[in-house]
Amino acid sequence: MKSFLKPLCLAAALIAGCAGNPLAAGIQPGSTRDQVISRMGQPTRVVPLPAGERLQFSGQPFGQWAFMVDLDSSGHVIQSRQVLGANEFQRIEAGKWTREDVEREFGRPARTEHVKSWNGPILTYRWYDVGDMFYYVYLDEQNVVRRSHPAIEFINSPDRD
Repeated sequence: MKSFLKPLCLAAALIAGCAGNPLAAGIQPGSTRDQVISRMGQPTRVVPLPAGERLQFSGQPFGQWAFMVDLDSSGHVIQSRQVLGANEFQRIEAGKWTREDVEREFGRPARTEHVKSWNGPILTYRWYDVGDMFYYVYLDEQNVVRRSHPAIEFINSPDRD
């Protein structure tokens, strides 16, 4: 039985590691912008906020994490969080949020898709929950969110033909 538990624990640790960037774990409120960049590297995007800025560190298009590090006007960390998760995605409000809001809160998507049955872009984020997942955000022609939902990514499924 013990020989079975060791590989199981190792697999669980590897899966947990895939869910986020371990470098972000040490980002504490009060840290400076320079300390964040020293630990995390250059951000994938910098977004102005009303009272500071947001440093985005995204693993998209292939990673399943995106960290947002909010800085105050003096360049100190207010908060740092991994945003590609069910609770965060539930904040999206159809009819109120725009593409700009979505990308400010989650970073750039893994891809932007177009399908014949929808008259607007579909932002696709990769994330991890009960398995490999997608999160789809449907925008209308004016870039306003009309609907959004999660889906399971079957690309690594053993039953795939």
